[in-house]
Amino acid sequence: MDWTSDSEVNEEFEWDSDDEPTAAANPPTLPSEDILGPFNKACDAGPSRPALASNFMGMGFSEDMVLKAIKENGEGDSEAILETLLTYAAIEKSPRKLDHSPSDCSLASWGNNLDDDDDLCDVDDFEDETAEYHCDILKTAVYHHDMPSQCQKPDLESNIFQPFPWAIEGTTLFQFEEFNMDLSAEDKKLLTLVEMGFSTKEASAAIHRCGPNSSILELADSIHAAEIAEKFESHLEESTYTKDEPGNYIYGCSRGKKKRLAEETSSKKRRFLTENESSMISIPKPMVGYGIPNQRMPKICRKLPEPAIGPPYFYYENVALAPKGVWETISRFLYDIEPEFVDSKYFCAAARKRAYVHNLPIHDRFPLLPIPPKTIHEALPLTRKWWPSWDKRTQFNCLQTCIASAKLTDRIRKEVENYDDIPSLKTQQYVLNECRKWNLVWVGRHKVAPLEPDEIEMLLGFPRDHTRGGGISRTERYRSLGNSFQVDTVAYHLSVLKDMFPNGITLLSLFSGIGGAEVALHRLGIHLKTVVSVEISEVNRNILKSWWKQTNQTGTLIELVDVQQLSGDKLEQLISTFGGFDLVVGGSPCNNLTGSNRHHRDGLEGTHSSLFYDYFRILDLVKCIMGKNL
Repeated sequence: MDWTSDSEVNEEFEWDSDDEPTAAANPPTLPSEDILGPFNKACDAGPSRPALASNFMGMGFSEDMVLKAIKENGEGDSEAILETLLTYAAIEKSPRKLDHSPSDCSLASWGNNLDDDDDLCDVDDFEDETAEYHCDILKTAVYHHDMPSQCQKPDLESNIFQPFPWAIEGTTLFQFEEFNMDLSAEDKKLLTLVEMGFSTKEASAAIHRCGPNSSILELADSIHAAEIAEKFESHLEESTYTKDEPGNYIYGCSRGKKKRLAEETSSKKRRFLTENESSMISIPKPMVGYGIPNQRMPKICRKLPEPAIGPPYFYYENVALAPKGVWETISRFLYDIEPEFVDSKYFCAAARKRAYVHNLPIHDRFPLLPIPPKTIHEALPLTRKWWPSWDKRTQFNCLQTCIASAKLTDRIRKEVENYDDIPSLKTQQYVLNECRKWNLVWVGRHKVAPLEPDEIEMLLGFPRDHTRGGGISRTERYRSLGNSFQVDTVAYHLSVLKDMFPNGITLLSLFSGIGGAEVALHRLGIHLKTVVSVEISEVNRNILKSWWKQTNQTGTLIELVDVQQLSGDKLEQLISTFGGFDLVVGGSPCNNLTGSNRHHRDGLEGTHSSLFYDYFRILDLVKCIMGKNL
């Protein structure tokens, strides 16, 4: 299936998905002695059946399928082998092989494009679907020794184990006698986790922690996080951030606090990226941070570490569902401030799970007016006429940097047209999965289409035509918008600055993009006295410059190209000229952090996402220079 944009197919898209990670940082382990149950082995290994293959066969995969996956990925990457096996399992039971399923649009066609650069935008939906097919295919599973004698499932409300109606009591293997029975999604996820090698107790606890709607990979990630947290709990208590290490320092600050040279960043990076030293930062549910508009929250008393106290204020943003240990590292570098996790679905009609590290006050915030629409039908009222009753979506998933192809929307139209009234349940499921993945809207009878750039601008809080014209292509508009801030969310956090800076603000904007922070401050009524914008994309710089002129800004806009070239000398010159910065804001690239990036999800070690360390380097230099000048 061709899942690229139908407008600029030759351009490479950079995905910015944050709905769910596609793979846990520590993948589920292969069955070992302590989880293999009474047999004490997965299956016999011999000269023609290596132990690696035996382990996977013990998980229920056929020998041919296992050998094929090992041949494709090599013997050194068990995570890739497991992912390939799950994909094979999904393909076996894909919509192509089901009655009334869409033709030429099944997961099998997705499997044929696994090596494409484009990726799925709704990883959570796809992984749940794969897990369901995986449960449906496997006929047997290893009966773990820590399960009750009668195969049971946990009642998450009462913590009491209830028997599975389809389990065979007193056996070491339980078999699925009927695969079309109406099992709940929760039961299927529990079973899948057990098949992957986790104990029933671990699986049920993960479902209880993360909720029944969590994806399989999120649940697996949660189990590993709990294991690491327990294993290293005593070590983590001793692993504190040393603030006064010997070494070289730069700029004596009037507070008497010594500052490291920016060159020490790399050594700190190596130290804090080790998993054993990472404390586990849990992502809350719901993701409302320190509060959202029109919602009463308990009074929160946040005490900032002394090195974090301004001037200047700073504000850093990136995807919330990053690989394990990323936000622990970011927090340690940014003066031990814990992230504020917020989903923009509380501010607009689209989800955007983000984490923000900042030293701003958290009380007396206020939202932008007018309040933006919170549902799809409020935001796009013309779609209501064509919206089918079986599409229950009320909000969009995270807005991405690319869109569904015209071929896909045409296939959906043809499939729905096969039915006079309501499509079959299987067709409904297929269509809804694609609509969630690609944020498709109903624009006519049986017709779906991707969001237009101006509709995305509205959902993200930008003025109409913010990214339009000036030689900017449609593809570039999607890419720029997909990598931007959600303005209403950011403005809510920055609103505390309005009374603090009545005469205007001097802003250092790193990774400015299309000016999300600048637009937020302007819409709050905060005068932009001086903005030093650092942005490598010429397209984005042109968008920001055009907005600056269109809104008749009276301040000074200085544009720089590369954060890596922003040195201490240049910062001293800027600070000397403008008297220091009131706010340093930025969100470094998330390319290596997002869940949809299967191939290069390298965390903060990745080529693009490692630019976070330049954000920290520049911020630390600004704090030191301004401290020296006090």
